[in-house]
Amino acid sequence: GSRLGFKGEEALGNGLKAVFTLEYGLNLDDNSGLGNTGGLNARQQFVGLASNYGTLSLGRQYAPGFNATANNDALEATDMAIQSNLSVYAGNSITPNSPARYNNSIAYTSNNMAGFTVSAIYGFGESTNPFTNASLRTYNDKLVTVSDSGKVGLGVNYANGPINLDAVYQARQNVVVAVPNPAGFGKDVNEWYLGGSWDFKVVKAYASYQALDNNNRGVIALPVGCCLAKSNDIWTVGLSAPIGNGVVGLSYGKLSVDNRNAPDGDSWGAGAMYQYNLSKRTALYVAYTYINNDKYSVPVQTQVAGDGSGIGVLGESNSTFGTGIRHSF
Repeated sequence: GSRLGFKGEEALGNGLKAVFTLEYGLNLDDNSGLGNTGGLNARQQFVGLASNYGTLSLGRQYAPGFNATANNDALEATDMAIQSNLSVYAGNSITPNSPARYNNSIAYTSNNMAGFTVSAIYGFGESTNPFTNASLRTYNDKLVTVSDSGKVGLGVNYANGPINLDAVYQARQNVVVAVPNPAGFGKDVNEWYLGGSWDFKVVKAYASYQALDNNNRGVIALPVGCCLAKSNDIWTVGLSAPIGNGVVGLSYGKLSVDNRNAPDGDSWGAGAMYQYNLSKRTALYVAYTYINNDKYSVPVQTQVAGDGSGIGVLGESNSTFGTGIRHSF
């Protein structure tokens, strides 16, 4: 994905630093993002303090699931990556996408300790009940507590030589949905993730497994949305290898959806990507993905397919071909 960002730091003495990051998404297809009438598409906006004890930061920032899923994906967690697409269309927050960025959050990330890094985040919900009759209620009656729709995340990363391992837990608390709250809602949505990679030099292997448990009862509308996700699990495997002046990646993954009182659904996908490096900053890439949804699953597609209009359909397959230029500065 295209983005423009700024980050910096100021030394405050005794090992203490002030840090900040501002990062915005750009869409070259429809000119949305920074500097047009569509406004800013913020990916991250936070300030913080860093020291020998770690970094404490405030704002919109990554939950542990973002970096964990990006670490363990043979297709680099791009918009055509298999885990990325399965997780975001299933409504999971452990994904390298917007659901893994928490607004109004406070986060802590430890410094590296013998290969281990620990991270934690809490995003305050501060949800408003949009279905309270304002003419009959007071201001306070229209608000729910800061814990309703709050988000919590805990992660551990181990990176040492050729090995990378990630374990993540994330939860959405006391969910408040943007529809009249049906009976049985207001409970937590819990997720966990295990992933890893091993670099054998001639080839690098990747694998991950994750699960989502929605404790809310009653009718759960589907499919995409933070709090209406159906319980599901996702597993992926992948390989990447250097070829010439570039890298080829192969990935496969499967999503299984729990429909409770209906047959369970499945979606699976496979993809390949090759990136050819023209320099340290500029590369050419080509990628292809194939996704298959059964009639009881969710309409998964690649996120770039149809430029947002959607080609994913229940009971059908779809595929995407992409090519372009990447320039980093």
